[in-house]
Amino acid sequence: MRNRRYMLIIILIALLLDWYVFQAVKAIAHGASPRWKLVIYGVYWGITLLALGLFPLLPIIQVQSHRLYNYLFSVFFGLYIAKLLAAVFFLFDDIRRVIQWAVVHASNRPKPLTGEGMPRSVFLSWLGLALGGSVFSSLLYGFTNKYNYRVRRLQLAYANLPAGFKGIKIVQLSDIHTGSLSDPAAVNKGIDMVLAEAPDLILFTGDLVNDQAVEMTEDYRAIFARLKAPMGVYSTLGNHDYGDYSWWETPELKKANLERIKQIQGEMGWRLLMNEHVALERGGDQIALIGIENWSAKARFPKYGKLDSAYAGTEKYPFKILMSHDPSHWDAEVRPHYPDIDLALAGHTHGMQFGVELPWMKWSPVQYVYKEWAGLYEEGKQKLYVNRGFGFIGYPGRFGILPEITVFELV
Repeated sequence: MRNRRYMLIIILIALLLDWYVFQAVKAIAHGASPRWKLVIYGVYWGITLLALGLFPLLPIIQVQSHRLYNYLFSVFFGLYIAKLLAAVFFLFDDIRRVIQWAVVHASNRPKPLTGEGMPRSVFLSWLGLALGGSVFSSLLYGFTNKYNYRVRRLQLAYANLPAGFKGIKIVQLSDIHTGSLSDPAAVNKGIDMVLAEAPDLILFTGDLVNDQAVEMTEDYRAIFARLKAPMGVYSTLGNHDYGDYSWWETPELKKANLERIKQIQGEMGWRLLMNEHVALERGGDQIALIGIENWSAKARFPKYGKLDSAYAGTEKYPFKILMSHDPSHWDAEVRPHYPDIDLALAGHTHGMQFGVELPWMKWSPVQYVYKEWAGLYEEGKQKLYVNRGFGFIGYPGRFGILPEITVFELV
C-alpha cells in the first residue's frame, strides 16, 4: 500500500512537470497550423502518457526481466531529468514575465496586453527543450557504451620504490556490479583485454554486486575466475557488497549474504583483504598491500573500514599501496594520518557514468559531491587513483565516462 502511495505521488509530480513543459511546447507551436499543432501535442502527450502508464508496472517487469526493467527505468528517468533541466529555463522565463508584468502595471501609463498577458520567450523555450532533448539523446546513446571498455595506462614514478618492483605492471578493476550485467560475452571480452596486458598483479577495489550474492551467477563466476596474475588477485569490499540497499527478512540473512560474497571471491581465486595487509615480494624486495572494508567521509555511507588495524605492522615496508573503495577516504583519513601510504586506489563514483572527458576538459555532475572522482590525484609524494568502474548501476549505459581497465607501471 505504501509503495502504491509513493508511485501515485511520483506520477502526480510528473504530471505537473509535464504540464509545465507543455506550456513551452505550446509557445513554440504557436504559429503552426492547427493540423501540425495536433501532431505536436499528440506526440508530446502520447510519449508522456506511455511513460507514466508503464511506470506502475516496473516492479512487475523487474521480476520478469531485469534487463528490460533497467532499460525502461532509465528511459523514464532520463525523460524526466531532461524535462526537469528544460524547466529551469522555463522558470527563468516565467520570472522574467512576472517582473515585466509588475513593471508594466506599476508604471503611470500601462501598456496594452494581449489576452494571454506577457508572451513566453520562444528563444528560451527552444533553448530549454534543446537542452532537455540533448541530455535525453545522450542518455539513449549511452546505452551503446556500457561494455565499451577503455584501457588507461599510467606510469607512476616513486623515489622510494624498491628496485625489485621497478617496472611492475598492476591492473586495477573496480565496481563490477554483476547484478547489472546482462551480456556475458561482452564482459568476457573485457576480461580478455585485462589478460592481454599480462599484469604482474590484479587489484579489485570493491562493489562486486549491486546487493545480493545471487547476482554473481555461475556464468559470471567462471568469467571473473579467469583473472590470474603471477603475484595474485586481491580485492576489497565496496558499499554495495554489504547488502545495505536491499530489504532482508532477518539480520541473519543479510549477514549470510555478505559471507557468501566473501566466499565467492575465494572460489574465484581472489584474496579478499578485510582490514588487513599482506607483504608482496618481487626481486628480493618487499612492499605492503593494504586492503580495508568500505570507509567513506560521506555521512550516508557506513564506516566499516579500520585502517589503523590494517596498517599496523606495515611500518617496516618502504612502499605501501592501499585499496579503499571510496575516494573520500583519502582526504579524510589517509593523507592526514598516514603520509607514508604512497599509492591509494579507489573507485565508487563511476564518474557518474555521464560526463565529458577531453584533453583540455574533464567534467561530470559527480564532481560537485566528490573532490576526487576520476583519474589521478597527487598531493606531495602521495597519489590517489580513482577508477571509473568496470560495470554500471542504475543507468544501464555510459556517456563520456567509459568503463575502465587501469594499467599502472611503477618506476
